[in-house]
Amino acid sequence: MTYTDRELMVIAAAREIRDGELVFVGMRLPLLAFALAKRTHAPRALGLFENGIVREQPAPDTPFTMSDPPNIAGALWSTSTGNIMALLQQGLVEMGFIGGAEVDRYGNLNTSYIGDWKHPTVKLPGSGGGADIASLAKRFVIIMPQEKHRFRERVDYITSPGHGDGGDWRRKVGLRGGGPSALITTLGVFRFHPETKEAYLASFHPGQSVESVRAQTGWDLKVALDVAPTPEPSAPELEIVRASDPEGFWTR
Repeated sequence: MTYTDRELMVIAAAREIRDGELVFVGMRLPLLAFALAKRTHAPRALGLFENGIVREQPAPDTPFTMSDPPNIAGALWSTSTGNIMALLQQGLVEMGFIGGAEVDRYGNLNTSYIGDWKHPTVKLPGSGGGADIASLAKRFVIIMPQEKHRFRERVDYITSPGHGDGGDWRRKVGLRGGGPSALITTLGVFRFHPETKEAYLASFHPGQSVESVRAQTGWDLKVALDVAPTPEPSAPELEIVRASDPEGFWTR
């Protein structure tokens, strides 16, 4: 069975969604992960979009932005960004997805500046709703390609806080949300140690190894004692993902 690394990322991300959860979905691969979870193990999950859309069912056609007509038609609620963010502020959102330009060993994300923020070498788009999700969702999942220059010992700028300096940092600074629970990449799946809050490799994708993942990680990688290959996609899972993205716009 053949599949792309992004199809596997979608399927791994879908497995993080639990039935009945309120999920801040966003776009790109998480959009497909939500569609897969809804059609398999999490039929009662609800999807939130920062433009003010709440969906009970995935969009019938592939949206390329969250405001495309397929994502609006049939929405459970079409409201404002303020009302969606209010759900986060009330502590009602169980999970959110976030990506970034850089991530570090504690799951802090940078989408703002590369280099000194006063005189950056690269100016990135900024937070969007990322900092809100990272600060207030009960947990969040990071999904992004893995390259060593993006997986930093310490990000240049914290746009969306993960576990800060580790340990009980989030409690000390007063962040209500639980922080990152998983980091899903093109090479593997990382989890976060319950005490130190440092990322460790939980599984490497088929065709990869601990060493190939370590070679693309910019810190001294910790590895689970029971590390193993990420479970491969099933034929039904792939069928749903491909039906949700028939042109391969997000996954090829």
